[in-house]
Amino acid sequence: MAKRQKITIKGQEISFYIEDRSNYVSLTDIAKSTGKRPDSILQNWMRSSSVIDFLGTWEELHNDDFNSIIFNKIKLESTAAAYTISVKEWVGQTDAIGIVSRQGRGGGTYAHMDIAIQFCSYLSPTFYVYLIKEFNRLKEEEALRLRSEWNVKRIMTKANYYIQTDAIRRFLVPVIDWNTKREGIYMASEADVLNVALFGMTANQWKKANPEKKGNIRDHCSVEQLQVLANIEVLNAELIKEGLSQDERLVRLNQAAIQHMDILINHPALNDIRADMNKRLGSSPEK
Repeated sequence: MAKRQKITIKGQEISFYIEDRSNYVSLTDIAKSTGKRPDSILQNWMRSSSVIDFLGTWEELHNDDFNSIIFNKIKLESTAAAYTISVKEWVGQTDAIGIVSRQGRGGGTYAHMDIAIQFCSYLSPTFYVYLIKEFNRLKEEEALRLRSEWNVKRIMTKANYYIQTDAIRRFLVPVIDWNTKREGIYMASEADVLNVALFGMTANQWKKANPEKKGNIRDHCSVEQLQVLANIEVLNAELIKEGLSQDERLVRLNQAAIQHMDILINHPALNDIRADMNKRLGSSPEK
């Protein structure tokens, strides 16, 4: 289960969590800002035929498993004055994913950011404006953090590049070819060994596949990919010194790249570090 985080809007703590890169915001917490019973507010909101229409349209755009047949039936029934439907009934009958009910600590009704915004506009235009402002602030902070990390890894990769090029010059390039175009061919060939090991393609292949993108394949790396690239540059330098052929080195480098990426993305300790970094930036992971 995704970890719960919190923001504060006009003195009210609002819980949210991130799943599949989308923010799911607590409608229960938003409703508390009115001073009234959240379940009553949510029930009244769900009674509106326009809200049912909105929820169904959202699901049809984002959810391949959404039961449109049942939705159309509910949509017709929702026009009746006495019609009611709970969140659990909505999800259970239609297989909706945009709004969910969570149990236990920090439980309540959560909804995708798109739906949370619609709920805020129904509840309070002022709260609606503040919610958007706060989440935009979080996005800007996250983008700044990721960019800073990316720049640090890019510098590390550049530094390790010189470790590799020194090994190439001393062990692969004939002295007569130093400081010539022929030396550049050696360097480019070894750079592509790393590209193939990590990305599965050469720089030229990437460029042909992405003609609209500026820069090169390494300019579009994730932070984790840059870290692995820095690692395998050093490894390649050592393998060159050991006299392994390019084909042999490619196999070893690819194995290392796969292993390192798996660790960086999936190791629990690194996930804890990321959570701590997020906390330092102002969010509050659930304990």
